[in-house]
Amino acid sequence: MILGIDIGGANTKAASSDGSFIKSIYLPLWRGAELEGWLRRFAELKPEAVAVVMTGELVDCFENKMMGIRRIKAVVEEAFKCPLLFWGVDGFDPEDIRELSGANWSASANFIAHEIGDCLFVDMGSTTIDLIPIKGTYLASRTDFLRLANGELVYTGLLRTCLGNLLPFARIKGNVVRTSPELFAIAADAYLALQEISLEEYSCDTPDGAGKDRTSALRRLARCVCADLEEIGEEGALAIADQVCDQQFRLIVDAIHYQANKHNLSRIVAAGIGERVISRAARFLGMGILGLSEIYGRNISEIFPAFAVAKQLEMSMV
Repeated sequence: MILGIDIGGANTKAASSDGSFIKSIYLPLWRGAELEGWLRRFAELKPEAVAVVMTGELVDCFENKMMGIRRIKAVVEEAFKCPLLFWGVDGFDPEDIRELSGANWSASANFIAHEIGDCLFVDMGSTTIDLIPIKGTYLASRTDFLRLANGELVYTGLLRTCLGNLLPFARIKGNVVRTSPELFAIAADAYLALQEISLEEYSCDTPDGAGKDRTSALRRLARCVCADLEEIGEEGALAIADQVCDQQFRLIVDAIHYQANKHNLSRIVAAGIGERVISRAARFLGMGILGLSEIYGRNISEIFPAFAVAKQLEMSMV
């Protein structure tokens, strides 16, 4: 077994290069989640070699990204006794470990460049969206800061995005209401209320610690306009949900349109738990669309950086 691991701030994902093992665990590092324990469980699989990418160094339990890189790297090295490689922006084991920071997108993009070819690779996760132009090789900026500046990283996701960040105003029963910027509801509540995701797909914490059932989601949506569900009714809460999803969709469409025009690309390759949203955006823009779930299956699409880095380690060992 060749194992790939993607250690994020909120989720840790693992996949074998043959796709026989796939795992995604909600592990919020800023809350002291037990990363060490899960890595030891992965080590019990007795992999022949392990490849690691990370984005978790950004979480605010670390004083800075370098501290996060060193801490995550040390924990991984303690867990595994087999050959172990870390993927940086330009490939395995860079001389400067700062290049390990936020490099999971480059593992995916490098693999897509070789396996599929020119495209705009778009991966929508629970928290962010990567938009990586590929023309022969990937053309994205090297750091998260520069990717944000150049529109190659958009900080919105299918689950964890605060509703107030997406929807400053809501139209409810003829009123235009400013939404509260408090963490009362997240994108997952909107998608769950509209039955766009299942309870099982709501894989992060709820803002209030209450249930992940539809009624609880509707109550959280109502609270975003400082109301009880009984006050604005299900109709009012669903209006908020509709507007949240529409606003996020428009944001994604604009981001894809900008990158596609900038790099003269007409095809989207979509991945992540938000692959369906990306596919709708591509069709809206009249662009060609290939979802990685069509090639590798939905489970691999949702943890693609872990799979991609495992495949590249496997290829390097041949």
